[in-house]
Amino acid sequence: MSPVLVFSVIASYFGLLILISYFTSRKSNNAAFFTANKQSPWYLVAFGMIGASLSGVTFISVPGWVADTKFYYFQMVLGYLVGYFVIATVLMPIYYKLNLVTIYTYLEKRFGYWSYKTGSAFFLLSRVIGASFRLFLVAGVLQIGFFNAFEIPFWITVLVTISLIWVYTFRAGIKTIVWTDTLQTLFMLTAVVVTIFIVAKGLNLNFSGIIKTVRESDYSTVFNWDWKSKSNFIKQFIAGAFIAIVMTGLDQDMMQKNLTCRNVKDAKKNMFWFSITLVPVNLLFLSLGALLYIYASKFGIVIPAKTDDLYPTLALNNFSIFAGIVFLLGITAAAFSSADSALTALTTSFSVDFLNMDVNDEKKDIRKTKRLVHLGFSLLLFIVILIFNFLNDESVISAVFKAAGYTYGPILGLFAFGLLTKRKVIDKVVPYIAIISPILVYFLNVFSEQLLFGYKFGFELLIVNGAFTFFGLLMFSRKDNT
Repeated sequence: MSPVLVFSVIASYFGLLILISYFTSRKSNNAAFFTANKQSPWYLVAFGMIGASLSGVTFISVPGWVADTKFYYFQMVLGYLVGYFVIATVLMPIYYKLNLVTIYTYLEKRFGYWSYKTGSAFFLLSRVIGASFRLFLVAGVLQIGFFNAFEIPFWITVLVTISLIWVYTFRAGIKTIVWTDTLQTLFMLTAVVVTIFIVAKGLNLNFSGIIKTVRESDYSTVFNWDWKSKSNFIKQFIAGAFIAIVMTGLDQDMMQKNLTCRNVKDAKKNMFWFSITLVPVNLLFLSLGALLYIYASKFGIVIPAKTDDLYPTLALNNFSIFAGIVFLLGITAAAFSSADSALTALTTSFSVDFLNMDVNDEKKDIRKTKRLVHLGFSLLLFIVILIFNFLNDESVISAVFKAAGYTYGPILGLFAFGLLTKRKVIDKVVPYIAIISPILVYFLNVFSEQLLFGYKFGFELLIVNGAFTFFGLLMFSRKDNT
């Protein structure tokens, strides 16, 4: 694909997003930016959340991951269903009953000021890391497809990428994102399906042949029963349930979309349909990975050293121009469907949780402050992406979940203690507990084989982290007689 063609595809795509932003931001106010005026149709939110939850990480990393971990990731996907059920039936009713703008306000009502600030601060840290990883992916693809041809440095690619997000989100925020996420999910799923059939055509497979080839391949093993393995079924399933609860139900980014529904009934429907749809969608990504490796093997294509590069390399260098265009649209849509909402969620959390902003206040100073915060987080993401580019040496999806295991753990422990007990904590101690818990988990992970008879932790570190926080809170709590 020529750089001019790549530029044309990306420019057209963003032109469409900016057009959507124009129509959704007309007569918008602060409430539209933060809550979409509580008028979002549930089915629109559900479909858009597919793209936001999968993101560019899943789009690129999961297909590449198949070579090393087969279909073991699907064990975690099955666990997601349990987590989403808990979100719909336990967390969502609480958020709507308290009429929350940011979900961490619950911690203030339950424990106090310092618990509230701790939960929000850990979210900001977690989401900055996660959003940076995701944007790093799409910036890398743009670098290969366009900017390298003109010897433009990577930092300019990143700057352009983030600037484009800022342009179509700074006015109406979450109100625009609910609609753009729907478009982006459509592009992403279309790209995966089209790529599968392009690969199948190259392998002379019909629809039934695709299913048979994937099922009979060495990659399609789903269950791992080795208890010492990081990808053991029990570990993956339980970790999947907790990751869903934490990275969706206890995450302002994902919940902000759900809280734009008209009422809790619509929000529940959104969550149930979203979770049901996510299972076959993830199976599509894993099947695509198997087919890509089979295709590369048949035609003698050298597998890239980094598995994250497999899909981009084949799509841009070995498939047709049409396939390359579809891939570009898919990866751009996948990455930006999570990154744009992350930027809005970061702005919302900092504005409400730390600046005590009234989302219904239409004063000029309030609107100016909101835009400055939005710009500030854009610049922060820019810096973190450059740092990640310098340090990265492993699969991006593994890095995302590893980071989540340390930074989301204290949030899990705080919410679990609030929901499962009636005890009152010593509020001022909470920040120290939240910092110490991940440190203890880190050292436990490093020495787990010596301490636990060869046991290796996987993504279940998130649960251990939350448990450490939970018991730390229990030690510094007392029975609440009120």
